[in-house]
Amino acid sequence: MSMSIDSIIARIGGPDATARLTGVGTEAIRKWRQAQAIPARHWPAIAQATGLSLDDLQPAPSVTDRPFPHAEGSKTGTSMPDARPDGATAALVLADGSVLWGKGFGAFTPSPAIGEICFSTGMTGYQETLTDPSFAGQIITFTFPHIGNVGANVEDDEAARIFARGLVVKEDPTAPANWRATESLDAWLKERGVAGIAGVDTRALTLIIRDKGPQTAALVFPADGRIDPEAIVASARAWPGLEGMDLAKDVTCAAPYAWQDSVWEWPHGSRPLPARRRRVVAVDYGAKRNILRCLVAAGCDVTVVPATTTGEEILALKPEGVFLSNGPGDPAATASYAVPAIRTVLEAGIPLFGICLGHQLLALTLGAKTYKMERGHRGANQPVKDLETGRVEITSQNHGFAVDADTLPADARVTHVSLFDGSNEGLATSRYAAFSVQYHPEASPGPSDSFYLFERFVTLIDTHGAKN
Repeated sequence: MSMSIDSIIARIGGPDATARLTGVGTEAIRKWRQAQAIPARHWPAIAQATGLSLDDLQPAPSVTDRPFPHAEGSKTGTSMPDARPDGATAALVLADGSVLWGKGFGAFTPSPAIGEICFSTGMTGYQETLTDPSFAGQIITFTFPHIGNVGANVEDDEAARIFARGLVVKEDPTAPANWRATESLDAWLKERGVAGIAGVDTRALTLIIRDKGPQTAALVFPADGRIDPEAIVASARAWPGLEGMDLAKDVTCAAPYAWQDSVWEWPHGSRPLPARRRRVVAVDYGAKRNILRCLVAAGCDVTVVPATTTGEEILALKPEGVFLSNGPGDPAATASYAVPAIRTVLEAGIPLFGICLGHQLLALTLGAKTYKMERGHRGANQPVKDLETGRVEITSQNHGFAVDADTLPADARVTHVSLFDGSNEGLATSRYAAFSVQYHPEASPGPSDSFYLFERFVTLIDTHGAKN
């Protein structure tokens, strides 16, 4: 039988002793108490130090008011219990065998929508999040309980379609109550063929993702109401996962095009353009529209090119600067064609600025390595420290891979770090006129603390041009 977290910590010798034993900070111990759960990776050390069994360390079942309970399925392939509650029309099935029942909304799923389950902590911007190409191959759990209250409109899409494979929310989506809304979230999803599930204990699901790391999930909302958890688990387990998967080719533009719109600005409609313009080629690995708007607002004439564009083709456009966009998938997989192109641009002496996937690809080009994170950073409230100024920025992020800062070459330096986990959030190189950040400085959705990076890019272009 499980013990309370406070009892376990007291048995170890208190918070400080527990922190020393497990190699974490006392803040983590506070969070364990708050969540009433200890991450499973620490169980062996605690069991050995205290003599407790693993059963003692299992979190006690929580009592919630969720309408559709979480039924634990078999992890060994044997039959699952039939725990489908009355009124459940959809299910989220995890590869570990867990089944979470709920009420479907949006479009029906002709077949299971399969992807990596993740969570986003943003309190606003669900429309921008769902249309962010960086979410390709993922099912999004929104930790904010009230999703749908601002509806949807054509201006807030970050791409031509939804790239997330589904969404998970706690409460039924509410009717829109915003003057900019042109339709409800439910209608917007139906038009785009994407399903959601409501009535899920998203806090419990977030703890599963936090403690167990990323795993595959399948969302089903069948028109005929038939749900076979056993078959769905098998489908989820057969999905290969994001490691080794190149998704940039799936989300990039089909052909080059010019982008001219600037950032939205109330009440003018869009921000006035600077008088001076710089020719910038933006490589689209999954670019969000507001990133392109920010480049224009900072003083760039932007030509967007597909992800597979070669370095020679980029240079043929005679850019004064090159921008590497955000995007989905494993950077090591995309690197096969991206790194040679980026290296050609760097060797030609063209100033370069990368974000998100573009940041990771720049690091790989410089000789560094990337890795899959235990849990990604997704949301509009991520604290990042600028090591050069000491300034802390609240940023918008969406990534499940990161740069291994220890593998950066001697002529590259870390410029930004995450205040959540210390992971790399930015770099610059003295060998080339290039820098990059892991987060999304265009703030869509999210705070606008980091717009200065676009201005820094423009300054780099001007400075480099004056020297040459």
